Amino acid sequence: MGLSVTLSNALSGMDVNQRSLDIVSRNVANSGTPGYHRQSVALIDNYRGTSSSVRVAQIQRAYVQSLESQTQRETSLMGALDVRTEFLGRLELLLGKPGDINSLDTQLANFKGALQQMATSPEDFVARADVVDRAQSMAESLNFLSRSVQGMRQETESQIFTHVSDLNQNLELLSKINQELMDTTKVDDTRLSIMDDRDRLLAQVSELIDINVQYNDNGTINVMTKTGVGLLDGEKHSTFKFENAGSLSPTSLYDVDPATSGVGTLKVVTPANLEIDVVAHDLLTSGRISSLLDLRDNRLVTAQDQLDEIAAGLAQAMSTIDTEGTAVSAGGEDGFEADLGNMLPGNSFTVKYEVGGAQQTVRVVRVDDASKLPMDSTDENGLRTIGLDFSGGIGAVATDLNAALGAAVTVSNPAGDVLRIMDDGVADTSDIHSMVVQTTATGTQDGGLGMSLFVDTSGAFTNSLDGVSQKRGFALRMMVNQEVVADNSLLVQHSTSPLTPIGDSDRPNYLVDRLNSMTFRAESAAQGQGAFRLNGSVEEIVRQTLNYQGNDIATTKQAHEHQGKLIQTLEMRAEDAYGVDIDKEMGKLLQLQNAYAANARVMSIAQELLDRLMQAF
Repeated sequence: MGLSVTLSNALSGMDVNQRSLDIVSRNVANSGTPGYHRQSVALIDNYRGTSSSVRVAQIQRAYVQSLESQTQRETSLMGALDVRTEFLGRLELLLGKPGDINSLDTQLANFKGALQQMATSPEDFVARADVVDRAQSMAESLNFLSRSVQGMRQETESQIFTHVSDLNQNLELLSKINQELMDTTKVDDTRLSIMDDRDRLLAQVSELIDINVQYNDNGTINVMTKTGVGLLDGEKHSTFKFENAGSLSPTSLYDVDPATSGVGTLKVVTPANLEIDVVAHDLLTSGRISSLLDLRDNRLVTAQDQLDEIAAGLAQAMSTIDTEGTAVSAGGEDGFEADLGNMLPGNSFTVKYEVGGAQQTVRVVRVDDASKLPMDSTDENGLRTIGLDFSGGIGAVATDLNAALGAAVTVSNPAGDVLRIMDDGVADTSDIHSMVVQTTATGTQDGGLGMSLFVDTSGAFTNSLDGVSQKRGFALRMMVNQEVVADNSLLVQHSTSPLTPIGDSDRPNYLVDRLNSMTFRAESAAQGQGAFRLNGSVEEIVRQTLNYQGNDIATTKQAHEHQGKLIQTLEMRAEDAYGVDIDKEMGKLLQLQNAYAANARVMSIAQELLDRLMQAF
C-alpha cells in the first residue's frame, strides 16, 4: 500500500470521525429537547483495489413507527380524558358530595325538615318563615348550578374555537414540511431536523383529534381521521371551521338541522372544497375537541336535564292535585268518569285497566302543540304515554282515545268536560280499575291543599310540552312564588271562604306527604351511561343525580389515571428508543477522539516519510 493510499485512508477516517463528532455533539446538545430523536452515523466500506477505507453513507435518526402510531393513539385518548376530567371535576365541586353542607340532598333535607316543623306548629311565624327561606335557598342553588353548567358549556365552545385555530395552523405547517421533505437536494442533517419538527406537530395534532398517519419513504406523510376523512395529502391539507353560537342556554341544543341547532357548528373543508359537518357525521372519536363536543352536547346537557327534573319535581310535588275518578255504571258496563275542565297543557290523567287478563296502564297528557303529535310510547315498565290535543274539546279527546285504546274499552264525553271510560260489559274481556286526574294548583288559595310554591318566570309550572318543553331550563328560571314571600300565612291558609285558621295543619301535612310520596319519571334517559333514567320521589331523584354524576366523575378519574400511567410507559419506551444517553455519547466521544488522533498520527508519519523521500532526491 503506497503512501498516497495511506494518506487517503487517514483523511477518510478523519472525515468520518469529524462527522461522528458533530453528531455526538448534536445529540448531547439536544439531550433535553422534547421530541428530539437521537442521531447516528451509518458507515460503509470503500474498497479500492487491495485497499479499503470507510466513509459516511448517511445520518440516521432513531425511529420506531409502531411506537409513534401507538403514542399518537394514546395521546388522543389522554387529551379527551384531560378535558373530561377537568370539567367533570369542576361539576363535582359544584354539586358537592352527598351529605355536604351545600349539596342538593342537604338543601332538600333542610327544606323538608322546615315543612315538617311547620306542620307541627303552623301558627308559628318563624316556622313558616323558615320554610320560605329554605325554599328560596333550594331554588337559588338550582339557579346557580344551572348557570354554572351553561357557563361550562359556553367555555367548551371557546376552547373548541382555540383548538381549531391551533389545529389548522399545525396542518398548514405539516403541509409545508411535506413540501420540504419532497426536496431531494436537502442534506441529511436538515431532513432529520425537519422530521423531528414533523413528529412534534403530529403529537400536537393527535392531542386535539384522533388521527391515522401514513409514512412515505421520502419522509412525507398522509394524515386522516380514524373515521377516514383525509386531513393531509402531500402539499394539500383540510381546514376546520368553527362558528361559535354565542351565549348558550338550556334550550341551546345540538341538532343535525343547522336551522334548528342552538350550538356552534364544526365543519371540515377538504382540499376539494367538500364541507363536512364533523358532529353530524361523528368524525372524531377521541382527542380534546371530541371530548369538548361530548361535554357540550351530552354530558353537561344531561347534568342540566337532571337539575330540571329536580326543579320540576319540587314544583309539581307542591302544586299537583290528584282527583279520583267517579265510579259509574250504565247498560251493564262499568268504569270511571272525571271532569277534565281544569287540565292545563302538561297535566295528565292515568287509567289502569285490563284486557284479556293483561294489566294496562295508560297516562294521557294534554299536548296542544300539533308539532309534538302524534305521541304514543311505552316505557320499559309498561307505562304507555299518549299525548292528545285538548283544544278541540273533550269530545275530540274521547274520539282520539277510543281509537288508541281499542274496542275492548269505550271512551265517551257524556256532558261538558267530563270524560267517561267504560269496560265492554257483558263481553267481559275488559275491566276498568281506576282513573286519576292530576291538575296543577296555579294559585295559593281556593285551589285545594296544593299550592303553586315554586313558579316559572311566566307563572305556574304545569310541565307543559307545548313549544319548548317548560321543564327545559326550569332549574335556571325557578323561583319561589312572590305572594308567599310577601305573606307566609299562605303556606297554611289554603281557603278564603271560609278563611282557614292559621293553626290549621292540613296544607302543611299535605305538602310534606306529597314531597315524600309523589313520584316522577324522567322523560328521557341520561346520555352517557346506558339507559339510566331518573325516577322516584324528589328525594330519590336528588340522590340518583348525585350518584350518577359521582359515578361518572369517578369512572373518568380512574380512566384518566390509567391512561396517565400508559402515557408514562410510552414516554419511557420513547426515551429508550430515541433518547440521548449522555454517558454513552461521552464514551463515543472518547473513542472518536482516539480514532481521530490515530488517523492524525498516520498522516503525520506519512508526511515524515514523504519529506525524507523528497530529501533523498
